[in-house]
Amino acid sequence: MISLLYLLVSAQWLVSSLGVQLINQDKHVVMDNGILQVTLSNPQGHVTGIQYNGIENLLEVNNRESNRGYWDLVWGGDGIKRKKGLLDRIEATNFAVIEEHEEQVELSFTRTWDSSLEGKVVPLKIDKRFVMRSGPSGFYTYAIFEHLQGWPAIGIGNIRMAFKLNKDKFHYMAIADNRKRFMPLPDDRLSNRSQVLAFPEAVLLVNPIEPQFRGEVDDKYQYSSESKDIRVHGWICRNPAAGLWQITPSNEFRSAGPVKQYITSHVGPTSLNVLHSTHYAGADLILNIEDGEPWKKVFGPIFVYLNSLSHGGDFQKLWEDANKQMMTEVQGWPPNFLASKDFPKSDQRGNVSGRIVVHDRYVNDKSIPAKGAYVGLAPPGDVGSWQRECKSYQFWTSANEDGYFSFNNVRPGNYNLYAFVPGFIGDYKYDNVIAISPGSQANLDDLVYEPPRDGPTIWEIGIPDRSAAEFFVPDPNPKYINKLYVNHPDRFRQYGLWERYAELYPDEDLVYSVGVSDYRKDWFFAQVTRKKDNSTYRGTTWQIKFKIDNLDENGTYKLRLALATANVAQLLVGVNDPSKNPPLFSTGVIGKDNTIARHGIHGLYYLYNVSVPGSLLLKGNNTIFLTQTESISPFQGIMYDYIRLEGPPSLKS
Repeated sequence: MISLLYLLVSAQWLVSSLGVQLINQDKHVVMDNGILQVTLSNPQGHVTGIQYNGIENLLEVNNRESNRGYWDLVWGGDGIKRKKGLLDRIEATNFAVIEEHEEQVELSFTRTWDSSLEGKVVPLKIDKRFVMRSGPSGFYTYAIFEHLQGWPAIGIGNIRMAFKLNKDKFHYMAIADNRKRFMPLPDDRLSNRSQVLAFPEAVLLVNPIEPQFRGEVDDKYQYSSESKDIRVHGWICRNPAAGLWQITPSNEFRSAGPVKQYITSHVGPTSLNVLHSTHYAGADLILNIEDGEPWKKVFGPIFVYLNSLSHGGDFQKLWEDANKQMMTEVQGWPPNFLASKDFPKSDQRGNVSGRIVVHDRYVNDKSIPAKGAYVGLAPPGDVGSWQRECKSYQFWTSANEDGYFSFNNVRPGNYNLYAFVPGFIGDYKYDNVIAISPGSQANLDDLVYEPPRDGPTIWEIGIPDRSAAEFFVPDPNPKYINKLYVNHPDRFRQYGLWERYAELYPDEDLVYSVGVSDYRKDWFFAQVTRKKDNSTYRGTTWQIKFKIDNLDENGTYKLRLALATANVAQLLVGVNDPSKNPPLFSTGVIGKDNTIARHGIHGLYYLYNVSVPGSLLLKGNNTIFLTQTESISPFQGIMYDYIRLEGPPSLKS
């Protein structure tokens, strides 16, 4: 007897005998494979409708057609005065059928810039592609961006594919196994139902339509994820049971490495696939194209997957099925059925493999496998340059427990190999350029990473993993709760945690005593400003107290300061005398990550190596002063990744 409890309606069971059909209408075209029908505006290339599982339109029909399913970007250039750039919804002007037969339809919607459009739309040639195949329960989309020689300079801050879903249908959001929930309605964010908090994105729900959300904070940045973790996310409709998912099988087109954070989904219900962004990084991640510079890049493809349940059942099964489909798409990467010559097929790509080990003689006399190392291929540049690179392609993987790694299906081109290793500070770069050509196989011998090290560890605070998550993250103010993150590993995503610092340290700033204090309890996760009674702010000075019994007055000690993020901050370092001017070290004003306000736990990584003359230290008790000086807003500050004081090389471990 066939069980009907959890019968997933899959594409394999519902293939239309007619294959894929393309239906031309007056101002629209429709792709139909017998499972779903996707309607696009002609020639603009916006997704205006998705019909599936008895639902006439999964998108929000009360929105304008250009505000349902669309590609867009934010850009700036000469003469553009708007500080945050201009939003371009990328309305195409030409439509073409690239491929049409019963197995597949591929459509192209293009727009080419010319001087008559200067200041109105981004100076690019943009080709938006949509692909439907017979069989899969979904469709693919990708875009080719091109800047031609002679065109004006531009800077791009954001590129994304967005879907505004039917607000009467989609109420449950899923972005990870432990980040799933029913979401408030978009009307709950209206002024008569919510209170705007410290910035417009964050609101307190005071009179929501559904009482269960009363007293919660809603903010889209609470649902950001690291690039490596954004493989599948989406929304579920419970009646009838159906899901819409964005699946990203590869991140080769995303910027700034595997731990760069991107927004995923938020109240709307809105599903985003952000392909480039300055969030959690700032101006360093603006994609700048120079005046007259030729440039081309393919973003995507992503797979928009639809699934459903028959005969009732647990709607959570839709999430499980979406993850299975994600694995299918990952294993099938790159898709060889795309028509564009700008997207290399599998036989036009190459492979790289090797092993990486770490040699730190103060940890182990022998080299040890770089277990869990993040290893990447990115354009040739300086050590760590991948973190701010955003114009080309990057490929990342993780080394296994023995340090072995491999890359398959790498686009042709020249690359450097980069790596960073959890448990060790700094960045690795393999100096030789790796040339990838179709069918090539580069096999690298043992690569040895020697992390920065001058002498033995006197003391250390934290874990060198480019995150502040191991430090003390307080409970949120009970007035500002997101229920998803109560007793959750990502407790740092709660709103308003920056305000808790002054509540925990009302009179004096943080003092950490080496050998007595515990960084998990006694080191606040962010060095933020302190609010004064007149609603202004002041900087803060943290102290690290420690003892040296065997002092080398003529030697040089080394203070390693690894920062997980910075936002318009300046860190001054003093030793035993906080009033000394100039201080021993200053970072200068650094960072525009805005990680504190956006509920993150890391942004761009900084490593500073501060030489400390032994003559500044005392035999016995010592104090290092860490002062963050900038204090215009509550969101200025830094998060530490890891701090270590090393003795001189002559000092015995």
